[in-house]
Amino acid sequence: MYRFLLTPRWWGINVFVVLAIPFCIFMGSWQLGRFEDRVQDHNSATTQAESARHEAARPLAELLPVDKATVGKQVTARGRYGEQLLVPDRKLDDRQGYYVLTLLRTDAGQALPVVRGWLPGDPDPAKVPAAPAGEVTVTGALQASETPGDNGVSARSGWPEGQTGAISAATLVNLVPYDVYDAWVTLNQGDSGMRAVPVSAPQNTGLDLKAFQNLGYTAEWFAFVGFVVFMWFRLLRRETELARDAELGLVPDGDEQEDEDRDAIADGGDARRSPSGV
Repeated sequence: MYRFLLTPRWWGINVFVVLAIPFCIFMGSWQLGRFEDRVQDHNSATTQAESARHEAARPLAELLPVDKATVGKQVTARGRYGEQLLVPDRKLDDRQGYYVLTLLRTDAGQALPVVRGWLPGDPDPAKVPAAPAGEVTVTGALQASETPGDNGVSARSGWPEGQTGAISAATLVNLVPYDVYDAWVTLNQGDSGMRAVPVSAPQNTGLDLKAFQNLGYTAEWFAFVGFVVFMWFRLLRRETELARDAELGLVPDGDEQEDEDRDAIADGGDARRSPSGV
């Protein structure tokens, strides 16, 4: 009854199943590992942010370039405030508002973007407190440059004059006439009554959409394993039933079927030649 398993057709089916199952298991395990890595990065970033708040501030030059190990670290810099920009579409406690971003001109010749605070509502330069005059020393959490379209950062272009969608050197260098550090700082305490902006987790370290996509892909790959096994058993059952019916004579063989077809054709021709046939 199971001799059909040795046919070339079933050899192909069996080879496909044998290869497909471990491949799907491997891909599902890999996607699950990616999700677990993101969870671990999220936990590490949260722990690092908590411990960084209690560390002593260090000079900016000691923490550059910014990476996962230095994001959130306390940093201090000295200089004079220069150009000021507003960063719209930023939420804080589920309220829509904007960041107040001021460039700190340092003695090194580059400017450090400093987020002095957050204000609710639509960007309005008239409501923004003026930056302190003269030389100042700022202390806050170091942040990596933002990427438009990631972590809630707007990918929109064509902002009005005095506004920017992302806090990054690539964006700001086109808005100010001097070099900008590839990093920014959020003050620990909001300036002039503004609310302080909390520290953001580094990119690809949070439980964001990409993390849950990995989890969804994991479920899909393991579901494919079940689908492949189900379809193999279904095909096997169908072939077995056909073989059993053939042994019982319920399914005519090829010669008998041809004879029946010829008889049916002959009967049809006789009926057409009969005078009573219409």
